[in-house]
Amino acid sequence: MAKKIYVAGHRGMVGGAILRKLDERRAAGEDLTLITRTSAELDLTNQQAVQSFMAAEQPDEVILAAARVGGIIANNSYPAQFIYENLMIECNVIHAAYQAGVSKLLQLGSSCIYPKLADQPMREDALLTGTLEPTNEPYAIAKIAGIKLCESYNRQYGVDYRSVMPTNLYGPGDNFHPENSHVLPALIRRFHEATQNDTEVVTIWGSGNPMREFLHVDDMAEASLFVLDLDDETYQRETEPMLSHINVGSGTDVTIRELAEIVAEVTGFKGQLAFDASKPDGAPRKLMDVSRLGRLGWTATVPLKDGVRETYNWFLEQGLEGLRSK
Repeated sequence: MAKKIYVAGHRGMVGGAILRKLDERRAAGEDLTLITRTSAELDLTNQQAVQSFMAAEQPDEVILAAARVGGIIANNSYPAQFIYENLMIECNVIHAAYQAGVSKLLQLGSSCIYPKLADQPMREDALLTGTLEPTNEPYAIAKIAGIKLCESYNRQYGVDYRSVMPTNLYGPGDNFHPENSHVLPALIRRFHEATQNDTEVVTIWGSGNPMREFLHVDDMAEASLFVLDLDDETYQRETEPMLSHINVGSGTDVTIRELAEIVAEVTGFKGQLAFDASKPDGAPRKLMDVSRLGRLGWTATVPLKDGVRETYNWFLEQGLEGLRSK
């Protein structure tokens, strides 16, 4: 009998990449039935709708990649929506999965769960040891709650619900909105437009000195399925019952200046870069400690420049009018 896997959030960047990887497995001969629903077909903030869906579909495994996400402006502008919608999605999907007898679930979180001043690189045991970054605290609180939901259901009900925490992700399916996107897709769009308009100077917020880590979404998809497929003995050897989440990252970081130089090269921008040091830099460094995942046997494979080039090609294929604006 085919294994039934429900991918929540399959139209998002990460969920879409996971679905592509599962499709590849199915094409290679694995007996899989993949279940998806759009947000119009299933409102994950509606408890009754989610319970009815899970009861009817009876999936064997659930991958929870659905979330309300956005950059710093969106997080700062809509804090109530970010905490409410993410809490409701997690609570509804995780509880309904348990009610429907789903024994295996993977929940995707975010590196923003860690304290603003966490030691670098950030280890899993830094969770709940300090104050969060104020601009995305509501989103971070929701993601921490998701981890603790999984761990609590494991403790009380004996299920196997796991969590992975990605670093900054990018790749095909990203959001290139000029206001609501994250730094890498925002730079791709800005440098593309500057190239098209023969702009001589592109000015970037901050000093260019902060360091950030980036992971291609295909690597994240591979890591997610790797963690989901780990046997219990191996997984439990590297985790603790109430400290069970696993960081996923590339293990390397670059300065914002270096990132901008890569994007400029990939997009063919020939002008000058300027940095507005009067604008905020944010945290000086945000790097994930990925040694736990490395000991389990997985490391990232997509080099940053190659990933940026692929992402830019995808951006060009979509056309500006086809980009997501929400």
